[in-house]
Amino acid sequence: MESTVVEIRTGDREAVVDLTGHIAEFLRAGSARDGLLHVWVPHATAGLAVIETGAGSDPDLLSALRDLLPADDRWRHRHGSPGHGRDHVLPALVAPFVTVPVLGGRPALGTWQSVCLVDTNMDNPVRSVRLSFLAG
Repeated sequence: MESTVVEIRTGDREAVVDLTGHIAEFLRAGSARDGLLHVWVPHATAGLAVIETGAGSDPDLLSALRDLLPADDRWRHRHGSPGHGRDHVLPALVAPFVTVPVLGGRPALGTWQSVCLVDTNMDNPVRSVRLSFLAG
């Protein structure tokens, strides 16, 4: 298995960050042909989504998450910025992992699909994302 960690700077704002370029670079740099790519976020307050980006879906996702998980004082988990407890619930809705088939060294994503880091935690400006390729 080939594996690497990519650091992503999200800053002090909610973010949906397209990882597809990092994934393509990782697969090109290795010996990836056919197999599975596993993407993992080792954080308790971030997740991964396969969505379309650039056409409004990324801000729509953040808006929907704000509706589902408001940043207010309802959360029992209270350290960090106000409403930070919602960030700890996020991975139950937006999983911290995704697995994508790789065919001919390329992720077998649909035309408009991208693998994205979803981060609502404004207290943690840098995220690690582990990319692992398992040959088939």
